[in-house]
Amino acid sequence: MKYRTRTYYTDSQKALMWERWKQGETLHQIAQLFDRSHSSIQRILAETGGIRPPERHRSRLALTMAEREEISRAMVAGFSIRTLAMLLGRAPSTVSREIKRNGGQGCYRATRADQAAWDRAHRPKSCKLAENQALARIVTDKLQRQWSPEQIAGWLKHTYPCDENCHVSHETIYRSLFIQARGALKKELLQHLRRTRGMRRSRHYTQKTDNHGRILDTVSISERPATVEDRAVPGHWEGDLLFGGTSSQIATLVERQTRYVMLVKLGGTDTETVVNALIKNARKLPQELYKSLTWDRGKEMAAHKRFSLATDIQVYFCDPHNPWQRGTNENTNGLLRQYFPKGIDLSSHSQAKLNAVARQLNERPRKTLDFHTPAEMFSQIVASTG
Repeated sequence: MKYRTRTYYTDSQKALMWERWKQGETLHQIAQLFDRSHSSIQRILAETGGIRPPERHRSRLALTMAEREEISRAMVAGFSIRTLAMLLGRAPSTVSREIKRNGGQGCYRATRADQAAWDRAHRPKSCKLAENQALARIVTDKLQRQWSPEQIAGWLKHTYPCDENCHVSHETIYRSLFIQARGALKKELLQHLRRTRGMRRSRHYTQKTDNHGRILDTVSISERPATVEDRAVPGHWEGDLLFGGTSSQIATLVERQTRYVMLVKLGGTDTETVVNALIKNARKLPQELYKSLTWDRGKEMAAHKRFSLATDIQVYFCDPHNPWQRGTNENTNGLLRQYFPKGIDLSSHSQAKLNAVARQLNERPRKTLDFHTPAEMFSQIVASTG
């Protein structure tokens, strides 16, 4: 069998890889550009956890190649250190150190000195989490509680507004997880992220398509009042089904203003089963806190009129093939995948278990709520209506 030799990619080829990776292309698509296997590309990208390393550049204060050539010629001509320093407009100590660290007056060579300086400068900046173990322990604890890096970073600033030592950006947390060479956070913590992939991926990806059937007598989302659209008043919800393995599913409901989540156990996806479960759930809240429901055009809501008649809650439907119009619910379903990965049998979870998951999600701080929790915001509304 004939084996291909290992490929060593040029800097320009690596730059092209990173550009395509940022655009959301797969490893296989990128590999086709170079007529190589995807594992060859993965080897390059995985070295830094799928995060493009910053381009190196010289400090504006460093000696240039032209200055080093002047030093080399001056050494041959027998110039003194001070005279040479005056010609270059540099401090005598700068010129003296440059010559001593690169072989002395008799062995100084400009090209060799310039390369040596570039090699010596190749040292990564120490990671803040590696230096601050107390902060790293806080971040680790929050990750284990299923908080996202952005939630952790926002909570730290909110909790310790005057202590810079307790602040860390969400990007630093991500880099510490994906780039293990930093030695700050253990790789096992990756499993607590919403998406448990081993490398950072681009935000550009193909969203799921809406293949639900058509239902009758729907009220379009375009007819939804402006107060619902701008989240000016509470009590307006978005809903959808979250599917698992063996045709199992649960209903997910999220309040638009507070992002408060409720989960409903279902025995099937037929419209009678779904609507009956939603009616039972709706009766747990006062009318002031449940005024409307926006749903995708799934056939499980074909009996929406019966739901509205039983609860006095108006149902609005997204436009065909536009599930993003329920963006709050779509985002919530993404968060729920941390607790219910794709393929898991959802029918094995009791309503009590679903309530516990919803409670945990509602107690996580949210950036859009200025890092308050949905539970805090919803409790304030309940108190004001009471």
